[in-house]
Amino acid sequence: MPNSEEAAAAATQAKRDRVFLVVVDDSPERAVALRYACLRARKGGGRVALLRVIEPAGIVEWAGVGAMMAEEAREDAEKLLSSLAIEVNAITGGLPILLIREGNARDALLALLEEEARISILVLASSTGSSGPGPLISALTGRYASRLRVPMTIVPGNLDDAELERVT
Repeated sequence: MPNSEEAAAAATQAKRDRVFLVVVDDSPERAVALRYACLRARKGGGRVALLRVIEPAGIVEWAGVGAMMAEEAREDAEKLLSSLAIEVNAITGGLPILLIREGNARDALLALLEEEARISILVLASSTGSSGPGPLISALTGRYASRLRVPMTIVPGNLDDAELERVT
């Protein structure tokens, strides 16, 4: 039976190993999900992981054009993740895990969650519009909910910085 020092050390290590995954899409709510994950990682221990999913270019008549479009999309994803990594580092004091996948966002996310044991919590922000919480949240709370292997935190997309500080 472990003593109290061993239990405390194990709890501290578990907090340090916790990874908050944020899906980096082009929605305005992404900033809220990112800030929430960063504040949780900073205050409660852990790291942030950023996932950018590149949608396939589709059918292109010339293979070279398709390859060039895919390369440009990857470069854009790398630039975006690099700029967000600076923001994550400023808030958490640590560098995030950067992940780029290709395909449908829902399918790529579910595949990543199945493959990456390091990910502990998925953080998404709901849409502020009247059309619902967003396609990814709708899918993951509906038909695909049984495929999630980690808890999902849904942050209201209209929270400001003061509210995020209060709830984290």
